[in-house]
Amino acid sequence: MSQEQAVAIEKQIPEQFRIVNDFSMMIATVNGSGSATANLTLLRALFRMGIPVSGKNIFPSNIQGMPTWYTIRANKDGFVARKDNNNIVVAMNAVTFNEDVLSLIPGGALYYADDIKLEIPRTDIVVYPMPVNQLARETNVPPRMQTYIRNMVYVGILAQMLGIDLEKIHLALDYHFENKEVAIESNYSVITHAVEWAEKNLQKSDPFVVETMHATDDLYLGDGNTAAALGSIYGGIQFEAWYPITPATNLAEQLDAYLPLLRKDPETGKDTFAVVQAEDELSAIGMAIGAGWGGLRAMTSTSGPGLSLMTEYLGLAYSAEIPVVVWNVQRMGPSTGLPTHTSQGDLSFVNFMGHGDTHFVILFPGNLEECFEFGWRAFDLAERLQTPVIVLSDLDLGMNHWMTRAFDYPDQPIDRGKVLWEEQLEELLQHRDGDWGRYLDIDGDGIPYRTVIGNRHPQAAYFARGTGHNEYARYDEEPEVWERISKRLMKKFETAKSLVPGPVIEKMEDASFGIISFGSTEGAVKEARHIFGEMDIKVDTMRIRSKPFTPEVREFIQQHERNYVVEANDDGQLRQLLILDMPECVSHLKQASKNDGVPIAARTIVNMISKQEEA
Repeated sequence: MSQEQAVAIEKQIPEQFRIVNDFSMMIATVNGSGSATANLTLLRALFRMGIPVSGKNIFPSNIQGMPTWYTIRANKDGFVARKDNNNIVVAMNAVTFNEDVLSLIPGGALYYADDIKLEIPRTDIVVYPMPVNQLARETNVPPRMQTYIRNMVYVGILAQMLGIDLEKIHLALDYHFENKEVAIESNYSVITHAVEWAEKNLQKSDPFVVETMHATDDLYLGDGNTAAALGSIYGGIQFEAWYPITPATNLAEQLDAYLPLLRKDPETGKDTFAVVQAEDELSAIGMAIGAGWGGLRAMTSTSGPGLSLMTEYLGLAYSAEIPVVVWNVQRMGPSTGLPTHTSQGDLSFVNFMGHGDTHFVILFPGNLEECFEFGWRAFDLAERLQTPVIVLSDLDLGMNHWMTRAFDYPDQPIDRGKVLWEEQLEELLQHRDGDWGRYLDIDGDGIPYRTVIGNRHPQAAYFARGTGHNEYARYDEEPEVWERISKRLMKKFETAKSLVPGPVIEKMEDASFGIISFGSTEGAVKEARHIFGEMDIKVDTMRIRSKPFTPEVREFIQQHERNYVVEANDDGQLRQLLILDMPECVSHLKQASKNDGVPIAARTIVNMISKQEEA
């Protein structure tokens, strides 16, 4: 904050009563009103001040006119998972006004547009009316733009009342509008006008302020879908087919944005990739599997309803042993469900996807760094194992704003697996007296060798089959052959246990119990562990990152009499899969589920577990 802001806050709130860099703020607006720019300006300015933050958007699935909320969590200790209550509310929507006011903690701060002529149903909060329309009209912004730019009024008032550095706000606008001077200055003029008004007309009475830190100096703000797109590019993606669906659409859009910048042949200047928007999800997965069969690193991205349509094709890829990567950015289901709300409800579906005995490698990224890493690692696994790999993200991780360290460049060469070109195939044939088959397990690890399009060896060709076939890709319905091929496919997934990412485990001496989680609940679980620590309760945690489960998972479960499995679905799907794999551990596994469409809060986890511990 500026010297003037610091002096003003010091006069109004003595230091011993200030709460510095620790609040949850909810901004309640109307979808389509242009509030996203204002909200991101606040988030980025706080981040540029060195304060750990996250930003979460709760928005309707229709295009315009419905209520929308954006929450900013700032915490000096780095705990930025969603909170289940608010310290600050900015109320710009009369329709949700009462609900928004009730979400405040006692002593919280309410900023509201003064054209909302509703009674405030609380006497235990601090209230700041804002003449939003008046201040917007008093600037030189054209009338047609005032509806959108009026949101910058609350940016300016919050800057003055919290102590947000105006230079950081200007930098945030500059980043957002990409150096477009007219747009930057028109928005900034509204902000500074609101700052001046607040300085003259508002007396600060709540304790929440911000001060410059250096906790974000080596960090970046981003979202999981962009990280996944970049990771896929650095993993050598050559083909993606996709069909639009919330919340996965912008993963493909980010591929479209970055591939032309990063993937051109340096000599010819031609693209070394193809991205196709298909006519539907069936076409998208069909194209991706065809490209994978042909030898390209191929993927698609979708959400639950789209993945449902892709199921039969993925069974084909499993049976014919074709590598392909699918990013499933989960949303609330079943059916259309709540398309713009988060969930972890697709785990069981993905695990058992397809009729007959199928198995899929599943990866569970828990942060932006892992979205990037699993973006490239998924291709390595798919080609090494010659099978579909499903990466299970969700809306919270994929679309919301998170802090991250710089992504690590892949630390190993691209692994194409057992691909034979002319010389290798000829060498293999000579070594084995001419005996080679596309589905023959030569090495005993369940993984055969394959040839791809472009191999001109006369024995390279084969017929890829979803029907019954023998080791030489010939049609076959003999029971013993079917069983032999099926068991060999299952062996492949034993091999996978040594290749997939292991769990992230944090342990303490004499822990009372364990917490098991996966995916985007990482931040909430870390904060819950901290809260338990303040209660003098020691807790071990394990975040599972893949299926099939690695040996460390069983070991962790068996070390604790009680393990609470935290997940955002109703059925406790991860717990069910753990019990299915390890039935002897059933008494060690307790369910701790919450599935209401918003990210799980740390306090919710603490309450769910404490209730069972006290029973």
